[in-house]
Amino acid sequence: MQDSAVRVTTDPATDSAFIDDFTTMSTFGATAAGGVERQAATDADGENRRWLAGWLTERGFTVAYDRIGNMFGLFELLPGAPYVLSGSHLDSQPRGGRYDGAYGVLAAAHAMDRLRKYYLANPDEAVYNLAVVNWFNEEGSRFKPSMQGSGVFTGKLELQAALDTTDVAGVTVAAALGELNMLGDKDVFTTGEHHTPGGLEVASYAEIHIEQGRELDKAGVLMGVVPSTWGANKYEISVIGAQAHTGATAIADRQDALFGAAKAVVALRELADEYGEDLHTSCGQLTVYPNSPVVVAREVHMHLDLRSPSDELLAEADVKLNRAFAEIEVAADVEIERRFAHTWKGHTYQPEGVALAENVIDALGHSHMQVRTRAGHDSTNMKDLVPTVMLFIPSVDGVSHAENEYTHDADLAAGVDVLTETVGRMVEGAL
Repeated sequence: MQDSAVRVTTDPATDSAFIDDFTTMSTFGATAAGGVERQAATDADGENRRWLAGWLTERGFTVAYDRIGNMFGLFELLPGAPYVLSGSHLDSQPRGGRYDGAYGVLAAAHAMDRLRKYYLANPDEAVYNLAVVNWFNEEGSRFKPSMQGSGVFTGKLELQAALDTTDVAGVTVAAALGELNMLGDKDVFTTGEHHTPGGLEVASYAEIHIEQGRELDKAGVLMGVVPSTWGANKYEISVIGAQAHTGATAIADRQDALFGAAKAVVALRELADEYGEDLHTSCGQLTVYPNSPVVVAREVHMHLDLRSPSDELLAEADVKLNRAFAEIEVAADVEIERRFAHTWKGHTYQPEGVALAENVIDALGHSHMQVRTRAGHDSTNMKDLVPTVMLFIPSVDGVSHAENEYTHDADLAAGVDVLTETVGRMVEGAL
């Protein structure tokens, strides 16, 4: 295994090819304001997947889907050997940015194709095979929870429960993927307790992503290497009141679910204010029933989350939130039901992977710093299964999950170079 030599050198034409492909990919589900709208298993998501499948197939990769719709591009260098896996997700938030997730999938595809050519010319250097992955429903906007595909893949979510999940129109994950003909009948890889035997094996995983924060942009640093994640608690709750007339019902007689929900939103913000930058809280979605201008709301469904770099602080904040819920029930004369919880602990990535990425970036002559991720990524699941490397490139002003999300072309291209070299060393057994 080479330790310092760079396996694949790039030139302006190679970088231009990547930018051209990224521009093409960004047309699928494109919005007028420069973002994309391609929530999981929608027509736009399917079109993007079909385009990527064609791209991979043209270059000799075998495309396959597993039982939760994760999409793989496989290239076998050594029959029977495990695979180094790299990718991210193509699905987006509603009116989301075109870089979030999608950049990481295309970067992995280009990196693996460069490495394919390299190892066909240097067959004695590879220890593992090559695989690109597009994880299903990382965003969790159409189907909940987020990171659904990698959650099932790693055995953290039950397959059948995920397939039975419905969107707001009552369409299940299984039906939506079936309509696209992108639901496999067996598992591609053997990982996790819920998977059938006979699949391929994953040796390690690498992911590159825009930072979704401002640390790299503020510092003027090109590459972020992720040593650890924040922990997160995500809740789906219902505030239950009683439907009534807004004009005729006395204030004292109301069981206003929207009033209770508003108090819950305020309680979340007050928790964040209490702990400062050590706790992030939010209410990302709120659905009111019956949502009429002259009716006191009978029910509100809400999606809340708490995130912290400290598992202990997160647990403490969770207790305080439950106490606040109890107080809100009394003050607003409502009931609060917690219907779903999706949590993950703050954990470290393997130090050997961090060191590997930093050595690669140094060899390529780029600046770098360590950046702990506050957002969840598919690597958050994968790092608990196999050695995993997570890389960031800057997002201008830290904008993410919005149409004005932007990263400079030069940073995109440099990130592909770093990912290529990192994965190359992993293919040769570095982790």
